[in-house]
Amino acid sequence: MRQIPLGVRLPDRAVFASFFPARNAQALEHARRIAAAPGAGITWLCGPEGAGKTHLLQAICAAAAGHARAGYLPLAELAPLGVGVLEGLPQLACLCLDDLGCVIGQLDWERALFGLLRELQEAGGHLVVAAPAAPRLMPFSLADLGSRCAAASIFALQPLDEREQQEALKLRARLRGVELPEETLQWLQRRVPRDMRSLYGLLDRLDEASLAAQRRLTIPFIREVLRERGGR
Repeated sequence: MRQIPLGVRLPDRAVFASFFPARNAQALEHARRIAAAPGAGITWLCGPEGAGKTHLLQAICAAAAGHARAGYLPLAELAPLGVGVLEGLPQLACLCLDDLGCVIGQLDWERALFGLLRELQEAGGHLVVAAPAAPRLMPFSLADLGSRCAAASIFALQPLDEREQQEALKLRARLRGVELPEETLQWLQRRVPRDMRSLYGLLDRLDEASLAAQRRLTIPFIREVLRERGGR
């Protein structure tokens, strides 16, 4: 993946091909269009933890970076550095800001974001943000910023149900050349948190362990790995 501002690197697996859409197909289609031809505008992705907001942001950035200047900033991680992290970003054709909720309500941040948004749009760039709720439900301190965000293309992502989670895990595993037996999937879902971030993280760890041990992802092997790493 291309290096992006502030040394943040995108995970190699954060691409459109590994995003299982389910009820979020419309958001995925829009994300693909933005990545292909950003243009001026705002896209607002909202929804609970594990619904796929970060995955889509990173996939947009990864795809757009192939033909335009693109950047991804996780604000929950970078906000302690101050509003200076936003400097130089209006030059990007596609800017993806994750965890926007952690700075909304802070006037200095909102003023900096409003200035960034204005410059970005004047230059024909696209801003894509992820937040826990729609703009009208966010506690904006700066009314002008809130009204601009309310005019965005807004997509409320829906978390996957149990069956959809299984299909998403199968897809992610298949892209890595691994087949997950049905009984293994069901066993995992009963014993780990049922959000996709946790499930994907566990799959990554298990895949690495299976490659190192040259063993299939069977239930006995997964139990062994989890026991060694202090899991269930």
